[in-house]
Amino acid sequence: MKIVDTNHIKTIAEQLKAAGKTIVFTNGCFDILHVGHVRYLNAARELGDCLILGLNSDQSVRALKGPTRPINTQDDRAEVLSALSAVDYVVIFNESTAENLISQIKPSIYVKGGDYNIKDLPESSIVSHHGGQTILIPEVIGKSSSNIIKKMQK
Repeated sequence: MKIVDTNHIKTIAEQLKAAGKTIVFTNGCFDILHVGHVRYLNAARELGDCLILGLNSDQSVRALKGPTRPINTQDDRAEVLSALSAVDYVVIFNESTAENLISQIKPSIYVKGGDYNIKDLPESSIVSHHGGQTILIPEVIGKSSSNIIKKMQK
């Protein structure tokens, strides 16, 4: 099963590392899946042997994006994401940042979109503390869930 809970992801990560695998980790809301997400996740997966995706829970999406979000439930988002060949594991988390997950997983590579700045990512310092690196993948301009929602509201 590709969708795992936070209690099991640490064990999975330890097993992957013991097998010499390079773990790539990313996180986000992934509310309305679009081509920008697919390209981003494919690029992230190319960086290592296993891509673990931390998915913001419905509760944390509301806290980050407002009371009308998410559009799709966490279970629906997790199922759609787990169907992508680039994604090896999906783990849902409740916090607004993935710091706790990263502390458990200790990925070799942490990936975020190019619209972020490494120094502004609290997860980045945790990754570097464990010997990993943070990589920014250029975003697909104009492709975002927020833009899709705005289009739908017109």
